[in-house]
Amino acid sequence: MRKVYLDTTQSNMCISVFVNDAEVVLAGTSVNAMSVKHKNSEYQKFAEKYDIHFIFADDVPKIDFYTVPMVDIFAVDSAGGYVGSVGQLTNLEEDIPICYIDAEKRCYLVATNGNEFLSKMGNWKADLMPYNDVEFFDAFEMAQKKFEFLDRTKIEQDLKNIERKR
Repeated sequence: MRKVYLDTTQSNMCISVFVNDAEVVLAGTSVNAMSVKHKNSEYQKFAEKYDIHFIFADDVPKIDFYTVPMVDIFAVDSAGGYVGSVGQLTNLEEDIPICYIDAEKRCYLVATNGNEFLSKMGNWKADLMPYNDVEFFDAFEMAQKKFEFLDRTKIEQDLKNIERKR
């Protein structure tokens, strides 16, 4: 089946797209920052004990790469690496792979889902396996040279036209 890609970094609009005879793959890198009001001693324990620093709105890292498929970063470590979910927004209750991206932009599989990730917390870096399903680019424009992206502007205009007709 043909794959087409949808850039998730250009708009805050949440949409689902269906393309006949094609699989739609979300692409881009996002940061899943929690509200500062959720900061508590439990999250501090993760940082101190496991070197997993969940991201809060008062300290959002600047990401200097673009990924295909999408990686939604929800934590960092003290070595300059990132922890994120692959393919969709982070939800540790869903069956979404969790990856680790080191400072050299090498990607590793941490866990096949959130439950496995949480169960490995004490030794999460011990079983890292190279994860070649994520490709890195300097920017969206570079990814466009390799992959067929849907025209997000056209999709959004079509949605506005549908809303006006209602």
